[in-house]
Amino acid sequence: MGWFLGLGSAGLVLLALSLVFDGLLEGFFDSIGGAFGGGLDVLDGVLSLPVIAGFVSALGFTGAIATGAAGAGVVAATLTGVAVGVLVAWLTWRFSRALLRDGAAPAPRGEDLTGTSGAVVTAIPADGYGEVLLYLAGQPVKYAAKAAEPVARGAEVWVESVLSPTSVTVRPVER
Repeated sequence: MGWFLGLGSAGLVLLALSLVFDGLLEGFFDSIGGAFGGGLDVLDGVLSLPVIAGFVSALGFTGAIATGAAGAGVVAATLTGVAVGVLVAWLTWRFSRALLRDGAAPAPRGEDLTGTSGAVVTAIPADGYGEVLLYLAGQPVKYAAKAAEPVARGAEVWVESVLSPTSVTVRPVER
């Protein structure tokens, strides 16, 4: 039972180290994968420190419980620990993938402003720039604005196009 408790404790230590040295083992396996022509890409995330720590901890503590509480032999306790360890490693891998999912909503871009409305905060002259207040992802953002005709302060405008990350072309809203 002492060996199993040692494995469980080593898994917890490995988990603590994974918090401190985040990404270290992933970089190690990436370098090995590069040496073998990228053949380890299928193992992406499977051989991460949290996954290995979960497996080792579950193996150790399940083996200790199996030998101590159930009175199982070493072989039965090891097989039970391996089965639970694989389950815990798989759950850890799935959870970490869910946390790091790239399929989340993308960050808003300036191009998302086309077709939105806003208000003029600094009058826009005929051949120059003024300022408009627009909302990007619910946050108010002030942009330099150009228009084909002069637009007074306080007028409601529509964004026709994005000229740069900080400027737009607008037209007044006709009601």
